Amino acid sequence: MSSTPRPARPSSRPPRTGRRLRRAFGTQHEPLVRPVDRARARAWLLASLGALLSLALATGSALLAYHSTAPQADSDRLRLHKVDAVVLTLPDHGSDTGGRFSGGYGSRVDAEASWTSPDGQSHTGTVQAPRTATTGTVVPVWVDPAGALSSPPTNRAAVAVSAVCTGAGVLLSLLALLTLALRLRLNALDRRTDEAWTRGWARLEPLWSGRAGHRHDD
Repeated sequence: MSSTPRPARPSSRPPRTGRRLRRAFGTQHEPLVRPVDRARARAWLLASLGALLSLALATGSALLAYHSTAPQADSDRLRLHKVDAVVLTLPDHGSDTGGRFSGGYGSRVDAEASWTSPDGQSHTGTVQAPRTATTGTVVPVWVDPAGALSSPPTNRAAVAVSAVCTGAGVLLSLLALLTLALRLRLNALDRRTDEAWTRGWARLEPLWSGRAGHRHDD
């Protein structure tokens, strides 16, 4: 085995995040760091904080939407009742006024039906029945305590999905605005860098190329 000592490993560099933070706050003293570099680091820092704030706002919006809708959904499930309606008459699709598909191409049609409300009263009205239904077909419907037809109550799963969609929409909107603001800020810093480079090159290029000496000799 070779007895040649191995060179000492260089100390690990500080994490990139910590280096950017020190640069943004001006606590990292590097001779090659320009003010525009510090401004760019501050822009990224503010964008990161804005992303965290956007996530918090989106989460709050989702929770608010859920807690404001869930009680109403629970109340509807307790208030509404599911009863059986019996089909009395169906639309005549074979009449002279319409063809086979005069009622449309949907799988359900309007039909006259009767049902009994929770208080024992009989009611009749128009319900949605399958296109294949016949007289006497039983169709489940939702009614309120007075026996009037109502839309089905919303369950907790649907409320949760709606709340998640609300939060996701808020998050995407805020992140889009944040990305646009960051892009505009970085573009402005890039233009400032290009202008500074152009001014510096206009000042140093004659000295570097020797043209300044030629003009002085002339």
